[in-house]
Amino acid sequence: MGLVAARLMETGFADVPATARDQLQARMRAQQLFSLSMTAELFAILDAFQQKGIESLLVKGPVVSQLAYGDPAIRSYVDLDLLLRQEDILAASRAMVGLGFEADVPEAAILAGKIPGEYLFARHGTRHLVELHTPGTFRYYPRPMRVNDLYARHRCVALDGKEIPTLSLEDEFLLNCIHGAKHFWERLMWTADIAALVVRHPEIDWRQTHQAAREVGAARMLRVGLLLSEALLGVQVPEAVAANVKADSAAKELVRQIQGWAPYAGYMAPPLVRRAMFRWRMGGGVFGGTGYLLRLSLSTTEDDWSGGQRGSRVLEILRRPFRLIRKYGPGG
Repeated sequence: MGLVAARLMETGFADVPATARDQLQARMRAQQLFSLSMTAELFAILDAFQQKGIESLLVKGPVVSQLAYGDPAIRSYVDLDLLLRQEDILAASRAMVGLGFEADVPEAAILAGKIPGEYLFARHGTRHLVELHTPGTFRYYPRPMRVNDLYARHRCVALDGKEIPTLSLEDEFLLNCIHGAKHFWERLMWTADIAALVVRHPEIDWRQTHQAAREVGAARMLRVGLLLSEALLGVQVPEAVAANVKADSAAKELVRQIQGWAPYAGYMAPPLVRRAMFRWRMGGGVFGGTGYLLRLSLSTTEDDWSGGQRGSRVLEILRRPFRLIRKYGPGG
């Protein structure tokens, strides 16, 4: 919506009916106000974390909007995502509660060593949502995220005049490719983000990006993201990695698959077997893909927890595949 508004504004809204123009401008004002209010929340959270000695990195959302489109408010997002070390999550959760947020994951679960899909916090009476992530919640990385390397390579991005710690450009690009793969690339916005990052940032070190992808088993996810931006939006794969990317025939087939379901925009999810095969091929096939599929199938989340926060982890792991079959299988 932000891009549509920006392009139409360049034409002076020529030939756009007044009612449509007014509705679009009203929605953009609302989006900009929401973005400003979330930026204020971000500043307060980072200050609270700093006081407690908690390091965090802002990922996705406003960072991608700034990097890809030059404006932290032009791309819509619904929450703030912050990456932390696992050992800091308890202190961070207490800091969030101290700021007036309600925790979706109770402290008892954290003390019991449970790792959810994300540590979600909401401010009552608002649409303000914050998700704290750790290497454990980023289970859609085929192999565990190397969080210390990410911190060592991190950089700062200016948001509303304040320097915000974020991933390096290369690591942020890779994270967005992995995020797109997690969700079957069913939203065009995610492909647009990849395409815009390629176009706006020719300084990306593609050798470093590919090396980081190999370290976490996500090389094919990176290739699919690049091929998809070329297939759907005409942005050529960077020359530095073109030969490697275009030699991956499995990545090309995955892109054709995505093109088949992309028009349904997530309203028609792939059936269970097709989902599993997509994950398997995206993870690299026989060895890498099998490991990735097992990682996803056996890594429990809050939906699998039982017996309160101290239920049997073994039973939760054994129960998880059956829950996924019920959720995504026929009639799910």
